[in-house]
Amino acid sequence: MFPIRDHNPSGRTPYVTYALMVANIAIFALIYFGYDSPRRLTALYNAYALLPAEVTSGYDWKTLLTSTFLHGSWMHLGGNMLFLWIFGDNMEDEMGHFTFLAFYLVSGVGAGLIHVASAPYSLVPLVGASGAIAGVMGGYLLLFPRARVDILLILIIYFRVFSIPAFVMLGVWLGMQFLGGIGSDPQAGGVAYWAHAGGFGVGLVLTIPLWLRRGGPTYWGKTHGQPPHPKVSYSASRIPRVARKSPRDAHRNSRRDSPWGR
Repeated sequence: MFPIRDHNPSGRTPYVTYALMVANIAIFALIYFGYDSPRRLTALYNAYALLPAEVTSGYDWKTLLTSTFLHGSWMHLGGNMLFLWIFGDNMEDEMGHFTFLAFYLVSGVGAGLIHVASAPYSLVPLVGASGAIAGVMGGYLLLFPRARVDILLILIIYFRVFSIPAFVMLGVWLGMQFLGGIGSDPQAGGVAYWAHAGGFGVGLVLTIPLWLRRGGPTYWGKTHGQPPHPKVSYSASRIPRVARKSPRDAHRNSRRDSPWGR
């Protein structure tokens, strides 16, 4: 399942969200196209990626922050930027630009610390904005649990877009992180499940003061967990299916069956 959008437009331009996306993409492109030497690339990651064993030993604390702007592949970068684009604008709208930036960075650092706690002697470098973005998702869950999120479901050759409440999508995602963390060895590298789950928890906790200022449970009672603006919906969409026809039938019915002719 891939989230592709939410039914929750923001009321202000999310400059910080856009800036974070540009920064992550620019840094990755610079490294991808500018560091063609494995030796230089290794030196870069040794300097700026998060190595839990080094943090445990009391140095290279800066990597708790710098590692959140590094990514391992285009797919890694693309997935993170998609989640930031979907959920970041609403959190920035609620918090304000500078508060959201601080929230994002603290969530990333908190996620890194939790990863260090889960694998204190690991020498496998950790990179990626996933922990910080998980914090954004945790805050989103607290403020908008029933906001609608459109999901692209892919089952081999079946494609379908459908809408589900945010608490379902985010709850499933968080559950997968816990299951992955329990079933894997964080010292061995791979997906940093505990960083994801930890960042989610840090972001949720950091959002509690804002939620309480809005009224806490009373805020949920007024909005029913929905975004605090008139309901917004998008038309349902799906990947069209094309029936198999003989060449003669296809030629005879092309004008009638073509979506472009309607």
